Amino acid sequence: MMNKSVNDKRWNVCKRPAKPLGIAALCVVLLTGCRAEPVTNNTGAAAESAQTATATTAANAATLGYAAEMNKEKVMTFSIDADKDAWAKMLENAAAEEYISADVTINGTTIKNVGIRPKGNSSLRQVLNDEKTDRFSFKIKFDEYVPDQTWLGLDSIVINNMISDNSYMKEYLSYDIMSSIGVDAPLFAFADMKVNGEGWGFYLAVEDIDGGFLERAKDGEGELYKPNNDGNNMAGGGNPGGGGMPAPDAKLEMPPADGDVDGGAPQGGGAGGAAGGGNRGGGRGGMMNGAQNGVSLVYTDDKVGSYSAIFDNAETKTTEEDQQRVVTALKNLNAGTDLSKYVDVDAVLKYFAAHAVVVNMDSYSSAMGHNYYLYENNGQISILPWDYNMAFGGFQSGSASDVVNLAIDTPLSGVTLEERPLLGKLLEVPEYKEKYHDDLQQIVDDYFANGKFEQKVESLNQLIAEYVKNDPSAFSTYEAYQTAVTELTKLGTLRAESIQGQLSGDIPSTAEGQKTASSKLVDASSVDLSKLGSNGPGGGGGPMGGGGMPPP
Repeated sequence: MMNKSVNDKRWNVCKRPAKPLGIAALCVVLLTGCRAEPVTNNTGAAAESAQTATATTAANAATLGYAAEMNKEKVMTFSIDADKDAWAKMLENAAAEEYISADVTINGTTIKNVGIRPKGNSSLRQVLNDEKTDRFSFKIKFDEYVPDQTWLGLDSIVINNMISDNSYMKEYLSYDIMSSIGVDAPLFAFADMKVNGEGWGFYLAVEDIDGGFLERAKDGEGELYKPNNDGNNMAGGGNPGGGGMPAPDAKLEMPPADGDVDGGAPQGGGAGGAAGGGNRGGGRGGMMNGAQNGVSLVYTDDKVGSYSAIFDNAETKTTEEDQQRVVTALKNLNAGTDLSKYVDVDAVLKYFAAHAVVVNMDSYSSAMGHNYYLYENNGQISILPWDYNMAFGGFQSGSASDVVNLAIDTPLSGVTLEERPLLGKLLEVPEYKEKYHDDLQQIVDDYFANGKFEQKVESLNQLIAEYVKNDPSAFSTYEAYQTAVTELTKLGTLRAESIQGQLSGDIPSTAEGQKTASSKLVDASSVDLSKLGSNGPGGGGGPMGGGGMPPP
C-alpha cells in the first residue's frame, strides 16, 4: 500500500501527487480555490460551486467504483496471469511474502502489472506445512509497480483461503454482522479464482483497510495503525516477560462457561509461559505483557517509543505529533477521563457487540492482542475489524458450551478487562454498558430473531454451494461443507439464544456469575465444533481447543 494517508496533513491539498481520475479532477478544481483572487459575483461563485460539486461527484464515483463491484450478494471473479516460473518460485518461498508482477482481471476488468504475494501468519504456515496444497491467501497491491494505480479507487485487496472453516461462511457472516450494526467493516464478497487460465480455488475477497477504505468509509480523514506484536510473540521469542503467543505445542482454550480461571490450559507467554503454566483468568505468567509495545492499548507512559507495536505498524504516513495524539487518547482511556472526547464510544461499542456475538478469540479479545486496526482522527480513537476466519469458536474455543455461552460482559480469553481497556473502561460506565447491551439486542433482533440467521445461512448456501462443490483446492470435502453449514446454523442460533438470556437476566452475563449458575446456561450439547473445521488444512479434530498452533 502507499505508506501515506490520503489525508496526509503535511501535504497541501493542491500539491498532492496524482491520484485516481476523480481525485485528480478534484485537485484541478481546488487549484482555483488556491488563488488569491476573490470571487466577484454570485454567478461566478455558483459556477465554481457547481464545478466543485461535479468534480466531487466524479471523485466519489472513482473512489467508490470498486465498492459496486464488491457486491456481497454475488460471486466475484479473479483471474491471475503471471509468469509460470515466477509464480512457482513465489509459492515455493511463500514465507518470504514477496511480491511478483501479474496481470489481474477482476469481474472482467484487467489491471496490468500489479503486485501479488502470499499472506498470513498461522494460516500461511499451515499451508506451508501441508505438502498437499498451495492454497495460500493472497494480497494484491495495485500500485506495487505502477505508482498511484488502483482498481477503481482501491489500493489493495486480499483474497482469503478460508482455512479452518469447512462452512466457508465464518468470515463473511462476521463482517456482515459488523456492517449490519453500523461498524465500518471492510467490503467483502465471495470470489472464484483462476491462475493462468486454470481453476485455483474458491475464496473470500476483502477490501484492504488502506487509502481506498479511508476515502470510502472515513472521507479520507484520519490515521490508521495495525497493532501487531506477532514477531515478538512466537514461542520463546521476543520481549521481556515472554508474553504473547504460546509455544507451538501449547494447548489453548477459552475460559469455560462456568468461569473457572484457576487452572487448565496454560496461557503464559512464549515457550516459557506455555511450559511453566499461567492461568486462564489473565495469565499473570505473561499475559500482562500483552500491554507491551501497545497491542493491548494499555497506557504505560508518555513515550511514543513505548508503543512500537502500534506505531511501527502505521498504515498511513504519520508524524510524532500524530502518534502523540494516540498516546494521549490511551492515557485518558486508561484513566477513564473524558472518554467521549478521546474514544469514538458509539463506534467502539458497536464493534465489541458484534465481536462478542461471533466469538473470535484470534483478536484483541485474547492474549494474542492482534487482528484489528486502530483508527485515530482528531485525537479520538476507535477500532476496526479484521481477520475473522477463526470466528464462531474457531480459536481457543474449549467446548461448544463455552462458545455458545461466552459471557457478554466478560467476552475475553486469557486476559482480563483491565488488560483490554478499550472494552473494559467503557463497560465501567453504566450509560455505555447499557448502550453496549442495546447494540447486542439490536443484532439479536435484526440478524437472528425469528429464524433470520437460518435464512441468511441458507441464502449463502444457495449462492456458493456449487462453487464449493467444484472448488479445485478445497481443504475439506463437499460433504464436510454441508455438515458444517448445518452445524454453523445450530451454533449461531444457540449463541443468539444465550445472548438474549444474558440480556434479559436469565443467564449471568459474566464468567464469574456463570460459574455458580451453570444450570442456567444454554444447552449446546447438540453442537460438534470439530465439524466446523480444524486448525489446519483438511484435518479433523476440534478447532484450537484440541491442539494449539501448528509448528512454525
